[in-house]
Amino acid sequence: MQISKCSLHLLLIIIICVDQSDGYNATAAKADVGFILDLNQTIGKIMKTCISMAIDDFYSKQSFNTMIVSHFRDASNGSVAAASAAIGLLKNTQVMAIFGPQRSIQADFVIDIGDQVRVPIISQATSPLLSPTESPHFIRASWCSSSQAKAIAAIVKNFGWREVVFVYEDTNYGSGLMPFLSEGLLQINALVSYQSIVSPSAGDDQILQELYKLKTMQTRVFVVHMLPYLATRFFMMVKEAGMMREGYAWIIADVLTSLLDSVDSETIEVMQGVLGVKAYVPRSEKLRRFSKRWRKRFDRENPEMGRTQLNVIGLWAYDSVTALAEAVERVGVASPRFKKPVEGWNLTDLEAIGTSNSDPSFIHSIRNYEFKGLSGDFNISNGQLQPSAFEIVSVYGRGECTVGFWTERNGISKELRSDDEVQERENLGGILWPGATSNMPRGWEIPTSGKKLRVGVPVKKGFTEFIKVVRDQESKAVEATGFCIDVFEEVMRSMPYAVQFEYIPFETIDGQSGGNYNDLVYQIYVEEYDAVVGDVTIVANRSNFVDFTFPYTESGVAIVVPIKDQERQKNAWIFMKPLTTGLWLTIGAFVVFTGFVVWVLEHRVNKHFQGQVMQQVGMIFWFSFSTLVFAHRERVKSNLTRFVLIMWVFVVLVLTSSYTANLTSMLTLQQLQPKVNEVYDLVRNGEFVGYQEGSFVSGFLIDRMKFDSSKFRIYRSLEDYDDALSRGSRDGGVGAIVDELPYIRLFLSKYCRKYTMIGPTYRTSGFGFAFPKGSPLLPDVSRQILKLKEDDKMLAITKKWLGEEGGCSSLDGAMIASESLTLDSFRGLFLIAGLSSSSALVTKAVFCCQRRHKAAAVAGEEWLRVKISVFLVVHKMTGSLPPIHDSTLG
Repeated sequence: MQISKCSLHLLLIIIICVDQSDGYNATAAKADVGFILDLNQTIGKIMKTCISMAIDDFYSKQSFNTMIVSHFRDASNGSVAAASAAIGLLKNTQVMAIFGPQRSIQADFVIDIGDQVRVPIISQATSPLLSPTESPHFIRASWCSSSQAKAIAAIVKNFGWREVVFVYEDTNYGSGLMPFLSEGLLQINALVSYQSIVSPSAGDDQILQELYKLKTMQTRVFVVHMLPYLATRFFMMVKEAGMMREGYAWIIADVLTSLLDSVDSETIEVMQGVLGVKAYVPRSEKLRRFSKRWRKRFDRENPEMGRTQLNVIGLWAYDSVTALAEAVERVGVASPRFKKPVEGWNLTDLEAIGTSNSDPSFIHSIRNYEFKGLSGDFNISNGQLQPSAFEIVSVYGRGECTVGFWTERNGISKELRSDDEVQERENLGGILWPGATSNMPRGWEIPTSGKKLRVGVPVKKGFTEFIKVVRDQESKAVEATGFCIDVFEEVMRSMPYAVQFEYIPFETIDGQSGGNYNDLVYQIYVEEYDAVVGDVTIVANRSNFVDFTFPYTESGVAIVVPIKDQERQKNAWIFMKPLTTGLWLTIGAFVVFTGFVVWVLEHRVNKHFQGQVMQQVGMIFWFSFSTLVFAHRERVKSNLTRFVLIMWVFVVLVLTSSYTANLTSMLTLQQLQPKVNEVYDLVRNGEFVGYQEGSFVSGFLIDRMKFDSSKFRIYRSLEDYDDALSRGSRDGGVGAIVDELPYIRLFLSKYCRKYTMIGPTYRTSGFGFAFPKGSPLLPDVSRQILKLKEDDKMLAITKKWLGEEGGCSSLDGAMIASESLTLDSFRGLFLIAGLSSSSALVTKAVFCCQRRHKAAAVAGEEWLRVKISVFLVVHKMTGSLPPIHDSTLG
């Protein structure tokens, strides 16, 4: 008996030790937690194993006061089964929290139940339509699918694609990504050109029909947002439709990428070259050991399953249950667990459950929790698991290979470094695309439906230098020629790929124009044309419906008016016009001054300049004026006079030559001036104004120039312009023509002697080619236009159709005549003449002064001799010397 008691005590000690070593507390409060999973799907089984291991691992560490008791329910039969399972867990088991379901459509109703009974619902549903902010008892234990939108947009930007087709399943999960993806693409100047919705219940024929529709479109970049069960069938049909060949690009969303391991090998083989994004899980020794344990347990629990890989969804489930266990331990288990409502006859099952008695800090602890988990940084904030880095993978071989990473801070990079390390943005490369090619898809191509690029061209009677459309009466083939056509065809030839196109005239049944240019451009918007080529001006209202290339012509709107002939030949005083009044007066003053200088120099030594006063005054004017025509006969004797005349004759020669040349130009060249100088003169005088048929100028005249529309007249050709301007407003014509610079330049090149431009040039954007909004052709066409404008080929095309630039000397409205010569042009000449005459006068005055002094000295000496002689005579006669008083002697 004593041995038996010792044995019993020893057994109890061993049991207690084993129990404590496993971390289980027999007296721990049981916390019932419900788990609603799709146990018929691989992901449901992966999550179940991870959840069970999370509970075991957590409570094996030490002894806790609480312990989670798991209650698994199957939601494979749809939303009703998930809702029924949730109500059953709350009513019968009185669970503290519910984990699941993972499908968004199932989680939607369960979340509403959780909010009503105040029980936390932890779900991995990724749809952005389910908001933890709006549902205070909802905790999303996965990344919201909207977080991947920027990563997908970054991939699109990396390869320079402009459009994508968004293909998604017709569920809340599928449609939830659309607005975020569109916004992300718009930020990089790309867009979703088409949305393809595929029902989860769609048959293969329906999927194939939708794919053939996508195949007829230009865009070749597809973003697929589906769950694996639908994506498997979808990509098999993609292969059958011939859309997994070279030139196509496919990007799959995060959930499908994360579950590639659950996709069968046949589908994986079809998906070779597909890109995908998924949450990045950093490698660690802890994760490696867990994966090894998980593999053994999963195979033991699911022996019928093939080779299955652990994924991030399972890791999130593990970390979520760990966080839940921490929260339960922190707040404990309430008793009673639910507060029952007041009993009544009409209570539903849900109302009869009541509300949870759990401490309010319980839900707060779950909605705000952060730790280092198996999946990396597990940070739940305000009920949402915060994203970090995305891994970009490519389907290759039997699985996937990493081609890069994306983070909010650093964008795309080939290697992921720490957050503190600033990285240079890198491009993805080394990808094997669909069709087993390394050539990057350009993102679009001409549709395989056999249709060529439908290019609309205007039909017009005049200005055929720009565009002319002729239809062969027998073959009905359309031939288009002109400046705009040559530019377009040269651009198409220089494109980096072949673009087939055909011209379609914009005309009525009887061959007349189908409307104005706004109507023509609008045909692109209604998908009648794929492009419009012609003399189409880039204006704001048209850009609401189409996108334009860069302009290929100069821009601006100008006004042309007739010029008037001043008929200066009939002016009686035309001979006075070559020189200005100031110059005439200056010449007269110098004539008088030069004559005076010559008289001063010559009148003492030259008899021609002597005589009566009036005769000498007449000689001054006669001599000066005769030198103007070199008709003077008087000979000059002074060298100073000759110097003055040399300078004066030089001045006269220059003046007479200039006068003769200017008078000749005035009498022989036509004097051209506009009849109207300003735009406002046209408005004020009530003149009629003409413009080209179909042009946008009519609105421009009303809005910018404030013309009355009743004063408009429409014309079709250069000849019509000439006739209208020649007749004028009073005779049924117009006082001015308003049109764009290319037409005005062409018109003036033919009629520059009759018309001229006035006023400012009103800037516009020039001619451009129109394409549909977001057309993938647009960037390449614009790029080739810029290259063409820098090339000599553009000059050759312009010369061929529009003639030599600057062929008429009156294109800028300047008068073809010389203006009157001004004094400013001859200041130097008059300065020379003035200085030479003045210097001669000064020299003459100096000579005169010197001569006067010499004469005075000679006279003094003669007077002294007389005095001495008288002195000597008196001395002889008287014998005595009289006193001598003379200043010269002392």
